[in-house]
Amino acid sequence: MPPASAAAPPARVLVVGSGGREHALAWAIARSPAVERVVVAPGNGGTADEAKCLNADVGATDVDGLVALAAAHDVDLVVVGPEDSLAAGTADALAAAGRAVFGPTRAAAQIESSKRWSRAFMARHGIPHPRFVDTHDLDLALEAVDDIATGGGTHPDRGCVVKADGLAAGKGVVVCDSVDDGRAAVRSILLDGRFGAAGASVVVEERMTGPELSVMAVTDGTRYRLLPPAQDHKRVGDGDRGPNTGGMGAYAPAPIATPALLAHVEATIIAPTLAGLRAEGVPFVGCLYAGLMLTPADDATAGTPRTGAVDGVVPKVVEFNARFGDPETQVQLPLVASDVAVLLAAAAAGDVTAAPFALAPGAAACVVLAAAGYPGPVASGALLAGLEAAARPGVTVFHAGTARAADGALVARGGRVLGVTCAAADLAAAVDGAYAAIGTERGGVGFDGMHYRRDIARRALGPAATPAGRP
Repeated sequence: MPPASAAAPPARVLVVGSGGREHALAWAIARSPAVERVVVAPGNGGTADEAKCLNADVGATDVDGLVALAAAHDVDLVVVGPEDSLAAGTADALAAAGRAVFGPTRAAAQIESSKRWSRAFMARHGIPHPRFVDTHDLDLALEAVDDIATGGGTHPDRGCVVKADGLAAGKGVVVCDSVDDGRAAVRSILLDGRFGAAGASVVVEERMTGPELSVMAVTDGTRYRLLPPAQDHKRVGDGDRGPNTGGMGAYAPAPIATPALLAHVEATIIAPTLAGLRAEGVPFVGCLYAGLMLTPADDATAGTPRTGAVDGVVPKVVEFNARFGDPETQVQLPLVASDVAVLLAAAAAGDVTAAPFALAPGAAACVVLAAAGYPGPVASGALLAGLEAAARPGVTVFHAGTARAADGALVARGGRVLGVTCAAADLAAAVDGAYAAIGTERGGVGFDGMHYRRDIARRALGPAATPAGRP
């Protein structure tokens, strides 16, 4: 079967994955007039009820099963959502079977699946990044913590960041406040197996300071379209306290991302990264996610290499991801006014610019409702309530960890359960709308034991902002 093209919009699409990102993708793709069917593998309780969508009981890393599923439904386009599926070679196998695929090959996906490979790639191609050391040796890792946390003894202990090399479901990063914390993190990963096989090696990095920014490019490997810049909330608790999670909420567009800053990011990070991947024989087709830190321009601890400043900051790469973000996708896609299915098909066909692309005015905010205990062990089975009551103009509830019980009821099945998203005329209204749709006692959605952050977008709205819909 020939690949899809911009001239032939996809009628049948396979979306691989089961989280909130995949629900948002299926929702956006299904809105295309050209799309007749969206198969989601394996999907969740929300995608099962989405218009034009059909769940298929095939796991995201069951590569052979996905190839067979694509053939059974004769799909025109496959959109691979999760990173573990890309690392398993799903895009390679589907392309070899003649399917058009939006998602990078296993080799290109190393930019996320191996932090060691990614940092070395950035060093080779002059992509702005922090100072780092990668190793599987315990003694060398401990020495790196001492050296990086104190700048080789040139400044007081500033701590560091310790990362497991492989994929760890968004939780393989430990931000350490001191040398002692860094040494403990190294031991927990290399000796105690905190992140399993993903932690066979570690990367010890300079701890950067500044606001974070997520910039995502839908790309054919050469050309690209930028989605609205977003800001995520990784820590589990208000005020960015507690352990890292897969993401507790997001908003877009981020006001801090001025046109000048975005142009700088394109010139110093997005374009050179795509060019570097092409030069190394691993062109990247899919969504290139640049997670950035906007470091102060006057910070004396220069990374490698140092770049020029814009708007008083120097953007550096915290990490690259090889796919759409979660929960950023849930706020970005509602702001795309053009046909998402046609856009992704054009990128897969080799020219993303052949598809119309337009962004809607306004802003969007997403609040993640998590199960009790997340990001640690969680119990499944809590009954979801108020989904119909939460429906109101601009609000979409994207499912992440949900499933149908034997009696047909929707229940929680995972750590991040729902993402309550609101698109509105401005950011304050979007945040108000999302919070107003949460809590069954207030006519919104909820479940027993849920917890969520109450300060989503506070950094953009200002510390004094208290949106009316917020409990």
